Parts: sequence; structure tokens; C-alpha cells
Amino acid sequence: MGSKQKFWYSSPEQQGSPEQQGSPEQQGSPEQQGRSWLFKYPQPNTGEHWAEKIAAEIAGLLRIPHAKVELAEFQGKRGSVTESFARGGRELIHGNQMLARVIHGYDPGRKFHQSSHTLANIWQVMGRVFAESEGARRAKLRISEYLVLDALIGNTDRHHENWGLLRRRLKDRWKGFVAPTFDHASSLGRELRDERRDGLMAENRVGDYAERGRGALYWSEDEQRGPSPLELVRRAFHEHPSFFRPALAKLEKLDNYTVAELVDRVPTEWMSPSARRFAMALMGSNLERLQELCR
Repeated sequence: MGSKQKFWYSSPEQQGSPEQQGSPEQQGSPEQQGRSWLFKYPQPNTGEHWAEKIAAEIAGLLRIPHAKVELAEFQGKRGSVTESFARGGRELIHGNQMLARVIHGYDPGRKFHQSSHTLANIWQVMGRVFAESEGARRAKLRISEYLVLDALIGNTDRHHENWGLLRRRLKDRWKGFVAPTFDHASSLGRELRDERRDGLMAENRVGDYAERGRGALYWSEDEQRGPSPLELVRRAFHEHPSFFRPALAKLEKLDNYTVAELVDRVPTEWMSPSARRFAMALMGSNLERLQELCR
């Protein structure tokens, strides 16, 4: 799915981590193959690969369910690999599929400016998909965590195919839960050139950059553009504090030092010094603004 170049491959688990695996042709027969991984090429002149990796590490630290991501190379080209979480007979149902079933007139094939992709409509889906109210409540809490993560890392690509449910058939019924969060390549200023990053930091406008970002999840259907991930969480917190307060509380585990440690794990040859400084500054600024909501 999506427009970016990518491919799936299987890796024998006994051979170590995905970046050590080699080409798909070297993976062995289907009987020998283990779990599936998706290799994604970043858009030229972007840091989409390291953005994916850092976002996954941040989610892990916050104990937010997420797809496992590693940095990897294939035929001399750098990218990222994401491990499939649709295992054990489970299938992934994307958000647009569910919205089309529940929301009258919803267009699941619309790629851009889908203003019906709102938090209110997602809430309505959760209320319909889960038979018990407690299941719907847990699903809304999980979605809230994903949106707080988006606001922290500046992920502007939470469109209706970038979230979903995992379900599995059990005798005469379906059992499912919100899928781990995935696809965070559009974050951390990954599209900026170093000169632009340096300029924003020198002018103390990193926060302005975050506020100007336009997300793919709308607040109301009559909006022409979605709010920034930060603004979406602000509105959602005031409208649904019981769901977003626990999600925001997870940020207590973070501080600037911890964020810097995670960013510094990316190999030096994969990420420029300016990109590192900007990613840390962006998360530091967003973290401060998010923590203000609970004060």
C-alpha cells in the first residue's frame, strides 16, 4: 500500500537481525523462512528511515504498542525494515475499511484531504466494532496514545490507512484489538535540508515548525485542512480528558537527556549532526507543550 517503493521478505530467525540477513534470494526455502519484514526505501534526500527507527524506539520507551523497526541496507541502498505484526492467523483491517462500513458516505479510496477522517468518526467506529463498552474504551485509550506519540514526534501522516485493527476468527465470532502503531516516516523534520534545520534552530522557530505541520486526521468535517498533531491533541484533551490524560501521563518517562540518548543510537553515517540536533529540539519543544496540558 502507499506510493513509496518497498518490498516484503522473510528472514530465517536463526540467522540474526534483519540487517544481517542479505538479499531475499539468500533467505532459503519457504519452510526455512521465519517472520516477514517490509523493506522501505526512503524518499530521496530525506531521513524517513531514521525517523521510522527513532519513532519506534520512543514508542517502546513509552510502552506504546508499535511495529518493530530496524535500519537496514539492501543492494547498497539504505532504508528501514518493519516486522509484520499480522501473525498467528490475525489479519489487519485498516481504518478506511472500517470507516466506510460505519460512516455513511465515507470514501475509503480518497488519498488526500479526507476531511471525514475525524477523531469523532474514529470514536464512532470503535463503539460499533467492539461489542462490549470496555473493549471500545480500551481501543479509544490506545488510539489516544498513538495521537500523543504523533504530537511528540511531529508525525503528520496519520491518514486512514495508517491505523487499524487486528482480528482473528475464533469459532463463531471475531476477536480483535487495535493494531500496533506503524509508519512514522513523516516525522522529526525528516524532509528538511540541514540549512533549513539550522535556520529554524538559530531563529528559535522549531516550535513554529511543529505548529504549522498539517496532519491527516481532521477535527471536524468542515475543515479544509487538518490541524497539526499538537493542536489535535490539545483539542482532544479538552474534549476527551479521560482518554488523553492517561496517554499524556506516559510522557513522564521522557526528558531531554533520554530523548538525546535515543537519537544518538542512530549511526553517525546515517544521520547528520544538524538532523540530530533538530530532532532532539523538536521533541523537546513538543514534549514541553504537551506536558503543559496536564498542569
